[in-house]
Amino acid sequence: MEIIVLEQKVKQLPLQARREVLDYVDFLLFKYRDRQTLKPYAGCMKGTVTRMSEDFNEPLDDFKDYM
Repeated sequence: MEIIVLEQKVKQLPLQARREVLDYVDFLLFKYRDRQTLKPYAGCMKGTVTRMSEDFNEPLDDFKDYM
């Protein structure tokens, strides 16, 4: 597929759909890049957890007997 054809089709989409296309392209770039070059580094997961329970740091009921 030619880049020009792809660009023309994306321009016809509404803004929200364009954002979805961008997200999907980012996913594909990640999926197909060389896995050998990926090395974890401090902070590489920053921003990946978008929602966490309010009581995440609270003690679990299962461990009440040990506290």
